[in-house]
Amino acid sequence: MKWVRRAALVVLVAVFGISLFVDVIAPQPYARQNREVAGEPPSADYPLGTDDLGRDRLSRLLYGARISLLLALAAAALSVSIAAGIGITAGAAGGRVERWLMQATDLFLSLPWLFLLLAVRALLPLNVSPHTSVAITFALLGCLGWAASARVMRAGVRALSDSAFALQARACGCSRTRLFLVHMLPNLRPVLLAQFWISLPVFVLAEANLGMLGLGVAEPLPSWGTLLRELENLPAVTDSPWLLAPAALLVLVVSCLQLSFCREGVST
Repeated sequence: MKWVRRAALVVLVAVFGISLFVDVIAPQPYARQNREVAGEPPSADYPLGTDDLGRDRLSRLLYGARISLLLALAAAALSVSIAAGIGITAGAAGGRVERWLMQATDLFLSLPWLFLLLAVRALLPLNVSPHTSVAITFALLGCLGWAASARVMRAGVRALSDSAFALQARACGCSRTRLFLVHMLPNLRPVLLAQFWISLPVFVLAEANLGMLGLGVAEPLPSWGTLLRELENLPAVTDSPWLLAPAALLVLVVSCLQLSFCREGVST
């Protein structure tokens, strides 16, 4: 199955590369409106056609990939940072501090994460600028998605604390600070990386759900979630199958993330 993982990795590198250089690759700016060609089918000038405002669908799809993927990366980094702080503190401190932190983590885990995400986003202002909506979505995903990773980090710290090399270091007079920074933290790096890659597809799908419900990135900025809102009109999708391009790209990227990075992280 190594060739499958390598193929998935090539696809991800290509998608991320296109999203980074979309300003050069995209045929037109994502917000440019050409009302005279609104709702056009695919053609030589517009490979995926135009939307109801005459905006190029291909350009919006490419720009949407940049926003969704970079948003997922930022949210995953924030989430794993919070999880590392809570999990490592709980595992290293033990006692009452560990019990309180794990009770708070269990409370987050007991709540349906997607419904909690929707409820909190609905309570925040909706009529904000596009860039503010990106910041809100990124912060919301990162601040609410840390609980499962925190438990994994806490278990990793506890396992390392009871390991043979930790016991030997304590027997040699190694301080707790040096033991953690020099001996334990490097061994936690694979766990952190695994949690980061595992959370990426979760945040990509979460942003898509928020965007489809109108709670994600605001117009005119495109994201995969906002582009998927056009699929609500089933007759239009049946007559215009090219509207499925954002959904196809979303499925491709999430599948490649599962086939490449997630398996790599778990095996590590």
